Amino acid sequence: MTTSGISRRGALRMFGIGALGAAGAGVLGACAPSGAGSTADSGDPRSKNFDFTSWSLNEEAAKPAIEKIIKAWEKAEKSKIRAVSYPYNEYLSQLTLKLGGGETTGAVHLDIAWLAAMAQMGRLADLGSVAGTGGYTDVALKSGVYDGTQYGLPWNTGSIGVIANAKLLEKAGIKKHPTTVEEFEDALRELKGLGGGVVPYAAATKVAQLKDIFPWMQTFGCTLYDGGKVTIGDDASVDAVTWYKKLHDQKLIAADVDRFDARALFGQGKAAFYDDAIIGKGVTSAQSKDTTLADAMQPMERPVLKAGDTPRALLWGGVIAIVKGKGQDAATEFALHTTTDRATTSAYFAARALPPSTAAGLAAPEVAKDTFTTEWTEKITKTASGSPFWQFAQSAQIDEVVAKQVQAVLVGKAKPKDAMRKAGEEVTALTKR
Repeated sequence: MTTSGISRRGALRMFGIGALGAAGAGVLGACAPSGAGSTADSGDPRSKNFDFTSWSLNEEAAKPAIEKIIKAWEKAEKSKIRAVSYPYNEYLSQLTLKLGGGETTGAVHLDIAWLAAMAQMGRLADLGSVAGTGGYTDVALKSGVYDGTQYGLPWNTGSIGVIANAKLLEKAGIKKHPTTVEEFEDALRELKGLGGGVVPYAAATKVAQLKDIFPWMQTFGCTLYDGGKVTIGDDASVDAVTWYKKLHDQKLIAADVDRFDARALFGQGKAAFYDDAIIGKGVTSAQSKDTTLADAMQPMERPVLKAGDTPRALLWGGVIAIVKGKGQDAATEFALHTTTDRATTSAYFAARALPPSTAAGLAAPEVAKDTFTTEWTEKITKTASGSPFWQFAQSAQIDEVVAKQVQAVLVGKAKPKDAMRKAGEEVTALTKR
């Protein structure tokens, strides 16, 4: 992929809003916060004042904790930070428009899945020399890298993995977490025997969340994308989908389940396993009527095909990137402080339960005493990796293409081999756009 940057028109086309034309771009611009349209790409990098853009500033639960960090920085550094926010579902398109038009400056909060697309615009600063001083974990550092360059300082680093319900496992007589696919199947059958409407594994079966199949494909040996070639359609991917279909037909997983359904089933004590991000414990237990559920929720390494294999998990989290231009130097210092200062990361963890990205932050007593976070970091995040498709502007379309083919298999409209061959062909076409 080219890394020489893309035009504003290219950015619009990248995120499927090119058809809006100039009028559509104006509508999007009108949604921006007051004052968000100042052009400062050519401003003074040494300015102490800068912008901080984050979707979390638009969220009631997150805003107070971030505002506290901003106010503390302003007081200590005698500077002014202008907070800019857009709702999460609009964030990427809004940010692309503003960044492409030279209207976004300072520090920018990014989902790690968006980093590649933003880096390709050519407006982000190389933070390699700064990142080396932060004490970040290896897996966290990698989350901020695109095409060999460190574009993001990792703020919170986690993963999407498997959560187990210890109470249901005990009820089914399962004394330890299954570690291989074969053991996992055996455990699911034992859980099915409990009856009472229990869904042993509340796996994703709706298109919206069926990208959860990717870690299972990797478990079976499919690399997804390797050496510039899409590998979906190989024997390993077919084996993975065939296995998923078997779980579906044996009612070890259920039809029409997405992340929200899985959380509901788990919260009702009707599911023993489901996939979620590390924040799943807080979200799911808060929605449950069972006040003891949180204590029963356990991080579980994804079962491997054979003993000795590396458990697979999808990296999840956010980074802070810096836009070249006005306030670049101070914004960089702010990003480093926000992501590495132990008191700051501990306070943010206490407020939001999002794991720090530094070894010192994870070892802080305030964080280390949370056994769920500690175990998740060691069992799941430690071996997590990003999607190889994040580097492509069409990554969301790639997820959907594969998901639709997997669902076709689950409902009996396609054979695994034919579906994966077609998925591979369609994904290949998308990567070449």
